[in-house]
Amino acid sequence: MKPPRNHDKLRILIVDDSDFNRRSMAEILTNEGYNVAGQAGSAEDAIQIAHSSKANLIFIDVVMPDISGLELTKHFQEKHTGERFIIMMSSLNIDSIVIESISNGAIDFLQKPFECDDLLKAVEKIERLVVKDSH
Repeated sequence: MKPPRNHDKLRILIVDDSDFNRRSMAEILTNEGYNVAGQAGSAEDAIQIAHSSKANLIFIDVVMPDISGLELTKHFQEKHTGERFIIMMSSLNIDSIVIESISNGAIDFLQKPFECDDLLKAVEKIERLVVKDSH
């Protein structure tokens, strides 16, 4: 295993009602040296954690128990325009969900189940944008 790198520009929040999915993603990202600033199983928790952790990259599952991931994305974009990047995730393979995710402000969409490499490529793409914006 390669030594973890320090990716200090990103603070990642993982929002998924599946504890297994959250822990798996967090482990992959942490092993690569990314700062997983928090994990949330509900939209309410996500809003609180995003605020307190100052997360700037948020992975959001489309299907959530209280507020849908699509509504949560809309909330984040209305309240924090330009401060956060959102990547939506879903096992639902419906084009309209992808389109709505992007129109609500998501920058990318990952189809579940996804490979470790797909997750890391998505994060690296955002990291390049964050580093570019900070110069």
